Amino acid sequence: MSSSLPTLIVTLTLLVAIHIIYHIIGRVQPDKDYKAIGQRIKTWWGMFFIFCLATLFTPAVSLLSLMVLCFFSLREYFSMIKTRKADRRLFLWAYLSIPVQFFWIYIGWYGMFIIFIPVYVFLFLPLPRLINKGTIGFVRSVSSTQWGLMLMVFGLSHLAYYQFAAPEYGAGIVLYLVLLTQLGDVVHYLASLYFGKRKIVPTSNPYLTWEGFACAFLVTTAAAYFAYPHLTPFDLKFGLITGMLISLSGFFGSLTISVLKRDLLLGGDKLEAPKKGYLSQIDSLTYTSPVLFHFIRYFFDFM
Repeated sequence: MSSSLPTLIVTLTLLVAIHIIYHIIGRVQPDKDYKAIGQRIKTWWGMFFIFCLATLFTPAVSLLSLMVLCFFSLREYFSMIKTRKADRRLFLWAYLSIPVQFFWIYIGWYGMFIIFIPVYVFLFLPLPRLINKGTIGFVRSVSSTQWGLMLMVFGLSHLAYYQFAAPEYGAGIVLYLVLLTQLGDVVHYLASLYFGKRKIVPTSNPYLTWEGFACAFLVTTAAAYFAYPHLTPFDLKFGLITGMLISLSGFFGSLTISVLKRDLLLGGDKLEAPKKGYLSQIDSLTYTSPVLFHFIRYFFDFM
């Protein structure tokens, strides 16, 4: 705890400074849309709170917090799907899989943690939908539910497993991961807002541009260079590689969730509605969390 206290103080100071700057810039430039940045800042405060719980108390407390985050993210995802009564039983089983997935983390059973949702839940999920519910809409119902479980539960649950897999380094690596992921998202958004010209997928997310991607990649990699000695046990080579890996996977995560939301949302303002809620705040983490986890597990023996 004592070694992590300076990191907590520095992180808190940076968050307060960023929050103040955000409000100042919002008043100075009221014509610019900084709502997405405000949503990210809320995510940072939430993640900082979870990090404090894990560092100052016990990883089990942060595990419960992340489990709640997965639940609300999955619920928001399901609220976007046009469903029938036959799908409600399917959603119930999906929700019940969340505490089971986090139980495997709590007892440190990596083998079951890594295959429970991709294998066992995948095989079981069609059964509640098949029994006395007919075949209409079967593929869309089951596949969309599985997509939600893979991203909102399986992907995000890796955030909790870091601290159980590597008690000595886990909290620092999680902070490193969240810091670089969110930094990349913000830089991408700001660069696209100010000088972005070439949109990547304008039909799904008008805020993602190639100029923003290039800036985010460079800034995230540079930030990894300064952050890795303080938050991770990596050397220079792996510090830079993880920075680039987080930037790339975060971009694909944000893009995937954007396309997913555009496809699912029906009616309303399809350009504004997806910017709000949990999914817009944790989209990149659904990719960066598992990608970095398995990269570390492959190359380092402490995970």
